[in-house]
Amino acid sequence: MDNLNFQYCQKIVVFSKDLKSILLCKRKGENDYDRMYSFIGGKMETGDGSFIRGLEREKNEEIGHNCKIKIYVDFTTNVLFVKKSGDSMVLPHYYAEHIEGEIALDDEYSDYKWVEVNNLKDFEPKIPTILDVVEKILKIRDIIVSGQSMII
Repeated sequence: MDNLNFQYCQKIVVFSKDLKSILLCKRKGENDYDRMYSFIGGKMETGDGSFIRGLEREKNEEIGHNCKIKIYVDFTTNVLFVKKSGDSMVLPHYYAEHIEGEIALDDEYSDYKWVEVNNLKDFEPKIPTILDVVEKILKIRDIIVSGQSMII
């Protein structure tokens, strides 16, 4: 049996202030989804110390310190993903709202777009699970926002 790795990779679903659009960023140089739009976020690191600090680190690395979001940390919707390498990843998706500040992409991405939720089905190229995740989050949004949040 091969020795496969298992990773925990947190994703942040950032909605616009008016809740009509979501932030999608175009991957660059990634093995599985190169040149496809995805949510921000990434692998938890042992030095993060907590899930929340890992989310904050990823947000800061990928879209900058000046972009502030309100993230709700009590609920996630999860996706199991098996990479081309055979490694498995659990992708918990957290709901967040953009508060203020410009997006400043790092080298992992080549572009970003605010995509209207109503146009998400036809928007391409995107990672296949995006529409399903957004639909699930919108169904339980009222429950999510009743929980703990923080601005990062």
